[in-house]
Amino acid sequence: MEFETSNMSRRQVVVGAGVGTLAAALSACGSGGEAPAEQPAESPDAGASAGESLVKVADVPVGSGVVLEDLVVTQPTPGAFTGLSNVCTHKGCKVSEVVGGEIVCPCHGSRFGLDGSVVKGPATEPLKSRPVAVEGDEVVLT
Repeated sequence: MEFETSNMSRRQVVVGAGVGTLAAALSACGSGGEAPAEQPAESPDAGASAGESLVKVADVPVGSGVVLEDLVVTQPTPGAFTGLSNVCTHKGCKVSEVVGGEIVCPCHGSRFGLDGSVVKGPATEPLKSRPVAVEGDEVVLT
């Protein structure tokens, strides 16, 4: 039986194995270049509880909305208020603002309509609805 001998030194083998292991470890830790701009939210239902006053009616512009700590309140048409989760359905980041009638996620650029529907991906699912009502001059969670 005949065996071939290698031209590689012991040092080359050890260094090659180390480089291969390091490359594998780094690729496992990578996120494809899409690291979120902020930590994902803990839960889409965290925070506000039923009956809690969320925002004054006068503070929610018609054709726009406001992003609160635990959710988004929009007023697509005069007197019609919508409550939505502030957690993006793509990777769980919190949406940051309402601009030009769209709710914006800062992490990957998803945009949602004032009703929570997906306007622009990468998100493919709408924002979760949160029931709200008007009581006096306040929008409350129901």
